[in-house]
Amino acid sequence: MSDNKIPLAAVIGHPVAHSKSPNVHGYWLRKYGLKGHYIPMDIEPDKLADLLPRLADLGFVGANVTIPHKEKVMEIADLITDRATLIGAANTLIFRKDGRIHADNTDGYGFIENIRQAVPDWNPRTGPAVVFGAGGASRAVLATLLDVGVPQILLTNRTRIRAEKLKEDFGNRIQVVEWVQAGNVLEDADLVVNTTSLGMTGKPEMRVPLDGLKPGAVVNDLVYSPLKTRLLATAEESGCRVVDGLGMLLHQAVPGFERWFGKRPVVDDAVRAAVLR
Repeated sequence: MSDNKIPLAAVIGHPVAHSKSPNVHGYWLRKYGLKGHYIPMDIEPDKLADLLPRLADLGFVGANVTIPHKEKVMEIADLITDRATLIGAANTLIFRKDGRIHADNTDGYGFIENIRQAVPDWNPRTGPAVVFGAGGASRAVLATLLDVGVPQILLTNRTRIRAEKLKEDFGNRIQVVEWVQAGNVLEDADLVVNTTSLGMTGKPEMRVPLDGLKPGAVVNDLVYSPLKTRLLATAEESGCRVVDGLGMLLHQAVPGFERWFGKRPVVDDAVRAAVLR
C-alpha cells in the first residue's frame, strides 16, 4: 500500500449488519492513531467470486469473512494456509501486492488465546475436553486443542454422523458421544466448550444436563450474545472457571489487523467495553 492511499479492510458476509468486527477494528484504528477504515460489506453468495478479486483494486488490503462465505473463499483464494486447509474454512483474507489473495483461519488462534488470557494457569494436557457441536467453529476448536496437546476430546453433536466425520478427519484422540449421553461425560472433563448456537439470543437453550460439571473445570461458550449464557451461569454456580465467547472474537481479529494496518493490537478490557457499547 503506497503512502498516499488509505488502507481499507472489511468484514464480508450475508447478512453482515450484526457483525461486531467493525467496532473492534474501528476502536483499534482510533486507539493507535492509524490511517485506515474497516467496513461491513454484504455480498450475496452468487456475486462473491466476481466481486472478491476486485477489492484490491479499490484499495482493500484484506477482509474478514463470515457466514456463509467461509468455505467458498477457499475456492477463490490463490494461497491457503495449512490451518485453513485443515479447518476447511477461512475467516481472514490478505490482498497481496502481487494481486494474489491469501486465505487464513484465525478462529483457532482466537479460541485458545481467549482461554489463555482468561485462565492463565490452564494446562491442556491434564485431562480430557468435552466439545459440543460439529460445525465449522468446532473444526477450528478441535484442530487447536489437538495441537496444544489435549489428550482426549469427547465430541458430541445432535446429528451423530457429523461428529463421526470430524473423528474421521482428526483422528483417534476424538471419541464421539451420543447427544443424549453428553451430560454423563462432563464429570471427568477439565475443559468444556460449546461451539453450537444453542443458548444464543433467539436460539433454543442447551438442554444437556449440567449437574456433572467438575468444580475447577474450565467452561467456554463461543456464544457471546448473551455474554453469560445458561451454560456459563450454571458452570459458575458449580465452581467452574468460565470463559465467555467475546474474547475469541477479539483475539481472532488480532492477526488480520496486524497484517492490514501494521500494528499488533492488544486485547484488553477497553476494547471489550468498546465492543459491548
